[in-house]
Amino acid sequence: MKSVWMFLWLGLLWTSALANAERQYTEKREPCSSHKPLMQAFFGDLHVHTRLSLDASTQGTRTTPEQAYRFARGENIGIQPFNDRGESLRTVQLERPLDFAMVADHAELYGELHMCNTPELEGYQSWQCWIYRNWSLGAYYLFNYMASMQAAHLGMCGDDDALCRQAAVKPWTDTQQAAQRHYDRTSECQFTAFVGYEWTGMQPTSGGNLHRNIVFRNAEVPPLPITFIDESTAEKLWRALDEQCVQKDGNCDALVIPHNANLSAGYMFDGKRDDGSAMTREYAQLRQRFEPLLEIMQKGGSSECYFKAGITRDELCNFELQPIDNLAGFNNPPGPKTGFARKALGDGLLLESEFGVNPYQIGFVGSTDTHLGAAGAVSEANYIGHGGVDAPAKERVPPGLPGALENNPGGLAVLWAQENSRDALYEALRRREAYSTSGPRITSRFFGGWDYSPSLCSDHDRIEQAYAGGVPMGGMLSAGGGNPSFLVMAQQDPGTSSAPGIGLQRVQIIKGWLTEAGEYREDVIDVAGDADNGASVNTQTCVTRGKGFKELCSVWTDDNFRPEEKAYYYSRVLENPSCRWSQQICVAKAVDCSNPQSIGEGLEDCCAPEHQRVIQERAWSSPIWYSAQAQSTAKTIPHTDLR
Repeated sequence: MKSVWMFLWLGLLWTSALANAERQYTEKREPCSSHKPLMQAFFGDLHVHTRLSLDASTQGTRTTPEQAYRFARGENIGIQPFNDRGESLRTVQLERPLDFAMVADHAELYGELHMCNTPELEGYQSWQCWIYRNWSLGAYYLFNYMASMQAAHLGMCGDDDALCRQAAVKPWTDTQQAAQRHYDRTSECQFTAFVGYEWTGMQPTSGGNLHRNIVFRNAEVPPLPITFIDESTAEKLWRALDEQCVQKDGNCDALVIPHNANLSAGYMFDGKRDDGSAMTREYAQLRQRFEPLLEIMQKGGSSECYFKAGITRDELCNFELQPIDNLAGFNNPPGPKTGFARKALGDGLLLESEFGVNPYQIGFVGSTDTHLGAAGAVSEANYIGHGGVDAPAKERVPPGLPGALENNPGGLAVLWAQENSRDALYEALRRREAYSTSGPRITSRFFGGWDYSPSLCSDHDRIEQAYAGGVPMGGMLSAGGGNPSFLVMAQQDPGTSSAPGIGLQRVQIIKGWLTEAGEYREDVIDVAGDADNGASVNTQTCVTRGKGFKELCSVWTDDNFRPEEKAYYYSRVLENPSCRWSQQICVAKAVDCSNPQSIGEGLEDCCAPEHQRVIQERAWSSPIWYSAQAQSTAKTIPHTDLR
């Protein structure tokens, strides 16, 4: 009882200190009127491409960064195809605006694309630009091969690539200005626009994806993006960001978010330095510092974990898995070691034992990777593809499915922050108090501590107690007394009037740990809800049946804990089953796989053996780590100073 009162006292003291702390920002703005020390959940998309990206523009995307931010804030945009008068034949609009977004165009070809679209620039008449304007598919492969496989500019860039570097200034400036115009710096704090871009690298022999999104804290950024052509390994990127941003006078700061580890052919987390040499402690420290997060969900699939019957046991890992393990299209199927987050988390524990620092201490966010500029367009019911090479809508609206069967609408990033400002959201990213959903706006919280009461879920001040007595998602637990306990909470997406949310089925905690002998183990534990709640979906009509939970809460104690082990824990929240986007279209088009006459053009995949008709949407929290040697982050998270 004494410890409970102590937690309450600490919680009140901590809350009061936060509420009265002077908010300091790294750029000029008004303080937010809605500032909550116990955090608010903000939903956004940190991976949005516009016409400034090669793969978007060669597929007919005309959305500008300005329009992408307008879309994120609730306005509609026109998307391809366009008629002869330049009018879009389709429009899209979010039912619920986002809280934040970031345009993250591929920066390697900023200059070439601007040159090829600007007649007054030298290089406009080059044969490379002729290909770009007249044979978009050829330009897609040629330009991408040079930039992402050869780390080189194209031949029209002049000596030392000066022409293309000069031409890149305009699109980079446009990107920054659009973010500045749409960042709400009033006290209303309705929307945050981050400045950023994508670093677009590829492992040349395997086609493994090494792409990363760079998020800047504020409007202080380098004169040009640091691209894969400039710095052809992630390690060189981190060092260049450190030199050109972090160590510069002023308030420039940046973090890096890898994505699609599932398509990295195992190279994203291979336990080595980027050049294939042995990892060092310095490398591990640098990676941990610059890459606190992984984009675990987007249109290119889920990177949580791998599933194959007879090889792995967690059947829920069989969710939005890609059929290959690389980005280049090589026909290599995925496997347990081809880049999934859960394997990386386990390897991080092993590497920490060797170096004293965990280079793979990554939290989770989701995003869309839209190539239409359609930030946050994650609806399964209204999926129209996300552009890129998989959605051939440049000349006409696809008559069947809007994209490749293996793709999906993507996910959302959710940040627990005091307010909707760049500084507060950036701090949430940095400390990994972040999570991913596969699209729905599920609210999820996860805390770990040593003395959480089993009745904590029923306490009105449970969040105060959780912070005062432990760490939130993304935090680190040091040695304590007894066994660690975890508070996990979830609320279903409330949905909208036209698309009500789906009820929750259950919440799980995933634990990975090293045994005393140094062997990696993992377990999946249901801690709330009911896997056998009877809910289902009729795949012939997509009508859901049965009830789900609006809210779930549980305090789970790890009774198998050993103080000498290293471990991580994260939560996974599952909705009741529903129809996948592809099945919803197949039902709407009245496809009957037993009647070939009903299978119209472009709908053949409705009857493909690999077509998964039913999904369970979900949310993944960032992990909480335990190490007897580590210092707990309970007293430093969240920050009282927004600097």
